[in-house]
Amino acid sequence: MESGFGSDFGGSGGGKLDPGLIMEQVKVQIAVANAQELLQRMTDKCFRKCIGKPGGSLDNSEQKCIAMCMDRYMDAWNTVSRAYNSRLQRERANM
Repeated sequence: MESGFGSDFGGSGGGKLDPGLIMEQVKVQIAVANAQELLQRMTDKCFRKCIGKPGGSLDNSEQKCIAMCMDRYMDAWNTVSRAYNSRLQRERANM
């Protein structure tokens, strides 16, 4: 009796695993986890910075602070990501 275990992981007939498909699935999961972490960190940081007294709604200054904080956080994240990717590419080229 065959279990079909490989079919749960993108395998094709015969229960064989497709390493390329598995790698793509892992990359997608990592990207989702990174996006969730970015959103969580940005939310925590901007909430602490901008919300003095939590209530039922945000006043105008809190809304502006949140928007500016999120913009700055995303700009910084993008700058760091570009620098990191550039460094990885240089190191790969030197290998």
